[in-house]
Amino acid sequence: MILIAQISDLHLRPRGLPALGFVDTNALARRAVATLLALRPVPAAVLVTGDIADSGDPREYAMAREILSALPMPVHVIPGNHDRREAMRAGLADTGWIGPGGSGAINYTADVGPLRLVCLDSLVEGRALGELGADGLAWLDATLASAPDRPTLVALHHPPFRTGLSHMDSILLRDGAAMDEVVRRHPQVGRVVCGHVHRAITAAFGGTLAMIVPGVAHQVALDLADSATALFVMEPPAYFAHTWTAETGFVSHLQYVERFPGPYDFGLAEGASRPGS
Repeated sequence: MILIAQISDLHLRPRGLPALGFVDTNALARRAVATLLALRPVPAAVLVTGDIADSGDPREYAMAREILSALPMPVHVIPGNHDRREAMRAGLADTGWIGPGGSGAINYTADVGPLRLVCLDSLVEGRALGELGADGLAWLDATLASAPDRPTLVALHHPPFRTGLSHMDSILLRDGAAMDEVVRRHPQVGRVVCGHVHRAITAAFGGTLAMIVPGVAHQVALDLADSATALFVMEPPAYFAHTWTAETGFVSHLQYVERFPGPYDFGLAEGASRPGS
């Protein structure tokens, strides 16, 4: 079995500064990393689907290096709308987390055992919405065509489908329909995975399954009214554990970062002492 852990939307801040007035995103990211380190089996790779930084401040990428360097397995990072591409490239230089160096879009592939990870840069500098553009779509099409027999996971920050959260749907991937057409031509794509929305959401897309992972800090409030206001809530942070075997293909598990009571043995005999009794 191959296991890829996906976290997203760290919104890291310069040391000692909270996000959104009071959210200690740095501490929450450290807790997420500690949780991934305790996973068994150990993940073959960790994928971080954007918004590593909260404002693109170089000190935030220094914090990312400090926190994510605790992960001994390969880490693969893509930018989100809160990131700044060149600050991210400079701040994470020599980590191997963002593919080969250079300039322009941070698009790259990575091998995870028999799997192929295709990482897409959907950042539009200075805008909350995302876009791959003609060049990004062409790169995706050619990249997928080059390895049609490799089970593939495609990752980007902005979801390419509408979620029903009106204020978030206004800042999704602008060319999602075009991406759908590209992915549909390549049946080896077993998952399209995203961040950005800070909620667990799943939809059919491109002939496969697209999934949004919650954030590892704050979440977006669930309000499906057309007039919904953009609000955040401190619901439990979570991550995805994407597993793959030749027999099952991709199977994805939502798991919370924080710990809860248990686990308890289902086989406790009737009348035996139980927790809290």
